[in-house]
Amino acid sequence: MSLFFRYYVGCTLLLLFATLAFGVLSSFAFLYPELYNHYLPFYQLHPMHVSAALFWIISGATACIIYYMREVFVLQNAPGKAVNGFICLWTGTIFVIFGFYALKKFGGREYWEFPPFLSIPLLGSWLLFIGNYFMSWRKARDRKPLYVLMWSTGVTFFLITFIEQNLWQIPWFRESLLRDMTVQWKANGSMVGAWNQMLYGTSLYIMVKISGDKSIAENKKVLFFYFLSITNLMFNWGHHIYNLPVNSWVRHVSYIISMTEWIFLISIIRGFKAKLEERQKMRHLLSYKFLIASEFWLYANLGLAIMMSIPAINRYTHGTHITVAHAMGSTIGINTMILLAGIGYMLGVDTLTAEKKKIITSGYYLTQVSLVIFWLSLIVAGLIKGYRNTVLNMTNFQEMMVPVSKILKIFSIAGIGVFAGLTPVVWVYIRAIGNLTTTTTTNK
Repeated sequence: MSLFFRYYVGCTLLLLFATLAFGVLSSFAFLYPELYNHYLPFYQLHPMHVSAALFWIISGATACIIYYMREVFVLQNAPGKAVNGFICLWTGTIFVIFGFYALKKFGGREYWEFPPFLSIPLLGSWLLFIGNYFMSWRKARDRKPLYVLMWSTGVTFFLITFIEQNLWQIPWFRESLLRDMTVQWKANGSMVGAWNQMLYGTSLYIMVKISGDKSIAENKKVLFFYFLSITNLMFNWGHHIYNLPVNSWVRHVSYIISMTEWIFLISIIRGFKAKLEERQKMRHLLSYKFLIASEFWLYANLGLAIMMSIPAINRYTHGTHITVAHAMGSTIGINTMILLAGIGYMLGVDTLTAEKKKIITSGYYLTQVSLVIFWLSLIVAGLIKGYRNTVLNMTNFQEMMVPVSKILKIFSIAGIGVFAGLTPVVWVYIRAIGNLTTTTTTNK
């Protein structure tokens, strides 16, 4: 692969490191503001953490698509000028964004708190990427595999939701607080579905490569789940706006759509036993380990998301640390594990020396244990806060947060464990970037 692409993979992995580092610092800045406010206040660290996480997920997804679509679409040449242009403009804008954060200059809306004019180069870079993708897609002989449909859906819907997320810059949208919040929460909810399509497509592709079974991506069952996931992408965002005074039919439709996720859960449980033998066969593959971890966190987070989608429960959980648990479970448990599997397979980590594989394996297990404590701590903190706020009707925020803060200390310590587990994995991955070749890895 070109130097541009190797640089891109390196930048992407550094974004994961930044996500972890800013996350740990943010948690302690929240708990001990008197120590951090002078140099690294929470209001500065939090957007840096959130933006690093978003850019890690999106950059990692695009890196995997750029690399794997060359084999899928049977492309003979290295990524062209459009991809190199995307890499330069996308990463350059990210560096500028963090420069503004360092100077404490903010703007934008939730999750995208950088000065809004920087959305223009991000949009321009995405147009370069999506243009190159569909030009390659048109030349492909085989477009049937589900992972191709998922990649195509993901890159398209990300463009749509990114534009929608920036509609607040038009005066008509921001003149009404209700209209502004509705569009923002809707766009952010749908955008998650967009990058999930890209990530799950990559996960499916790797499973096909590891198992050698193409039917995994072409049978009728997976096609049904694809259309069900698309429906969820377009409509289940409604549970994000339960607390807003919108028409009741919006709540009803979104609730029904959200409940279809039980079909995913039932299918997962029924297929679990059948996969036990497969796990035993593949347990030595590092890439497969990360895929299995993402599957576990998919079970856990799906169960949490379904419960949060029930209005009677959402009343207590909305705006608490349970929402953060859902976000962190998705970001670290599902998305990061899939990306580490995808990038790891790309870098050929299963062919590294025994010493380096041991480092990855040790980091993997430390991360999983720490992440369980991390995730459960947030849920417990959210339950306590929701109970004290909604049932006890406490209005004094400091008084309400006294027992919550004690739980959050456990959460912060567990965050250090996640950082300590994933940092050496990132280091080994960066050292392995030199393994990238002009063809995709086929280790099995």
